Amino acid sequence: MARNTEDPIALHAPVRGARKQRNLAVQLGFIGIAAFAVYGFVQAAKSDQLRSLCSATCAMQPTYAGRNRLAPQFELSDTDGKLVRLSDFKGKTVVMNYWSYTCEPCIKEMPALARLAVALEGRDDVVFLTINNDDADEEQNLMDRLKTALAMDPNLDPKVNKVLKEGRLPFRVLRDPTSAVTKGLYGTTMVPETWVIDGAGYVRARFDGVREWDGGSARQMIDSVGRGPGCLVDFTQGKAAGPYSRLCDPHGG
Repeated sequence: MARNTEDPIALHAPVRGARKQRNLAVQLGFIGIAAFAVYGFVQAAKSDQLRSLCSATCAMQPTYAGRNRLAPQFELSDTDGKLVRLSDFKGKTVVMNYWSYTCEPCIKEMPALARLAVALEGRDDVVFLTINNDDADEEQNLMDRLKTALAMDPNLDPKVNKVLKEGRLPFRVLRDPTSAVTKGLYGTTMVPETWVIDGAGYVRARFDGVREWDGGSARQMIDSVGRGPGCLVDFTQGKAAGPYSRLCDPHGG
């Protein structure tokens, strides 16, 4: 009877090699699944973070919001005669409100702006400006009406009251009697209108008409402008637009 001279180790080598390849394929499969799961988790966390940054802006529904429009530079004198330039506030979030003392909605909105301004008064990263375009000889009338509106506010904040008693206002009032800035540079024809400008000088939001400025959404929106990357959603005519508009959809991705 002939002896089997084949090496048994050699006979089993292809089997072991195939098994090794299968094990490697399984391991790579598990690694791939784990990597995909981690990627999905990171993307979901990133989406949640972006949605959180946009939640307040989405709630306030700005007329316009974007990231590519530089605010026109200007200089105006305040009611104390001091020259104020927009460039003075580089690195700060600027909340800028256009108004007239003959505009009832403007006067109605002022107490809420005042409450927000005094609430953030101690911060060095936010500046409140109001720009008034009434005639030059109307300055006393506009200041009297503004102070009366703030003092008669039924929800008068103690901090606002303290500021008024000190003979101050919660925000600076800049004068633009020729409307060179109001209409000429910013194209504002209907007041009130409020612009939010980031520290790099970009217009992050514009609000046409009255808003509830003393609510939590306004403060959160201002905070998000000061944090990078901020809200990425564009707004056109009060509606979310652009590739990130889904961040305003509570059921979106």
